Amino acid sequence: MKSLLIAALLAGTAAHAEIETYVTLPADTPPGNLAIGPDGRIFMSVHGFYGPDLRLVEVMPDGTTTPYPTEAWANAPAGDGDGLNGVLGLNADRDGILWLLDGQGEGQAGRVIGWNTRTESLHAIHYLGQPVSRPTSFLNDLAVDREHEAIYISDTSDAESSAIIVLDLTTGRARRVLEGSPFTVPEDIDMVIDDKVVELGGAPARIGVNPITVDPANEWVYFAPMTGRSLFRVRTTDLLDHSLTDDALAARVERYGDKAISDGSTVDMAGNVYITSITEDAVGVTRPDGSYDILYQSDDMSWPDGFAMGPDGHVYVTINELHRSPVLNGGENGALGEFKIMRFPALGGGVSGR
Repeated sequence: MKSLLIAALLAGTAAHAEIETYVTLPADTPPGNLAIGPDGRIFMSVHGFYGPDLRLVEVMPDGTTTPYPTEAWANAPAGDGDGLNGVLGLNADRDGILWLLDGQGEGQAGRVIGWNTRTESLHAIHYLGQPVSRPTSFLNDLAVDREHEAIYISDTSDAESSAIIVLDLTTGRARRVLEGSPFTVPEDIDMVIDDKVVELGGAPARIGVNPITVDPANEWVYFAPMTGRSLFRVRTTDLLDHSLTDDALAARVERYGDKAISDGSTVDMAGNVYITSITEDAVGVTRPDGSYDILYQSDDMSWPDGFAMGPDGHVYVTINELHRSPVLNGGENGALGEFKIMRFPALGGGVSGR
């Protein structure tokens, strides 16, 4: 078995602490992404690639899960009633609003839903219909910026039209930017896990922009194609500048550094961008100097997926064996059911702002 801890040093500091299993989840609750509120409450999407009925849960202090926010909302909607079509990305802001990225369904546009976790009431719904979305859209993840009242969404879509959607929470206006750019489309490299090329739709998976996160100061948005070796960033003020053409915006995108083929990401107060390295059974980090290192690596970390920063100074990460799900495994569910949430201390301090 690979070592659970691979030593990694920050300049002038000692080696970081070990990663630990925080919660072990049952086989019928495969985790997607996480959100942790300012009060420490933990919310988790249930990954749709396994075909579950349940869409969203709260992870309770004793490690059990309960449908959230209500039984009706946590399942598929009936007509135009309460319910979720399929949640992947979610994020809790400084005011305790849980923002959910609810993907497109049959006859249903994609939505960003805000739920007030303090009053347990619906806060807002923003619809993401055409032309801001595409028929091929796959709304994957989101980063919340309450400083500028904006949400930045990765639309993985197909290999040619991957893009970022910028949602103005004040006006409800949404814009599609950087579509088909070198920063959002996948590279032509294979995703190899357990000595097998992962396929999607009968062909080697080539997946565009997916990991997206905003720094604690709400100054930079970090993003990357899932199938890619580069991590990029762009200023929030540039993403929000309606006067910039797509070419002008692309000229302001910076390559931040190296990364692995990855799913989720988050960033700490020191500019360390954490990467879930799915082909390495690992959690890695892209540092401010552009270098990439593996922080933790283990056979027990089979497809690390989504991150969340906790108010306790830990980074939480889901493990979900996604390459064994029916969508990525030829229609067969080959998962061992070793689903969990793990955590480790942030290298550069926890999260503020949002």
